[in-house]
Amino acid sequence: MKTLAKVLATFFGLGLAPVLPGTVASAATTILFVFLLRGLSGPLYVLLVVVLFFAGVAVSKITADALGRPDPGRVVIDEVCGQLIALAFLPAGGFPAGLAFALFRFFDIIKPWPIRRLERLPGGWGIMADDVGAGLAAAALTRLVLLVV
Repeated sequence: MKTLAKVLATFFGLGLAPVLPGTVASAATTILFVFLLRGLSGPLYVLLVVVLFFAGVAVSKITADALGRPDPGRVVIDEVCGQLIALAFLPAGGFPAGLAFALFRFFDIIKPWPIRRLERLPGGWGIMADDVGAGLAAAALTRLVLLVV
């Protein structure tokens, strides 16, 4: 079970990248979205994100406990879930996806209020929730920018 949790928590090893594993996972998720996931129906996409979130809560806690750290950098399933939220229901094109990627990384790294407070939730909930918050903030700002440009 710990091996499966590690595989999922590191998103099939992307979290083991030697530098910027969260950014690597977000970039890979954006590419996966552009070439594969964008075509999913709305309900199926939402189901994917919800299942990924709850699986992420479980596997990130197992992996964090095994590593003895509350939010280890190699756990990137949270970035994958947050990035998918930021990308949800965007119009086609590289600019919207790139903007959502950049804004998600900004909010995930800076963690403005109230996103930072979400980290305080216990175990896997805190690991996942702050990235969901960053994804929601990035999604909202991406759409706002797209309305203006």
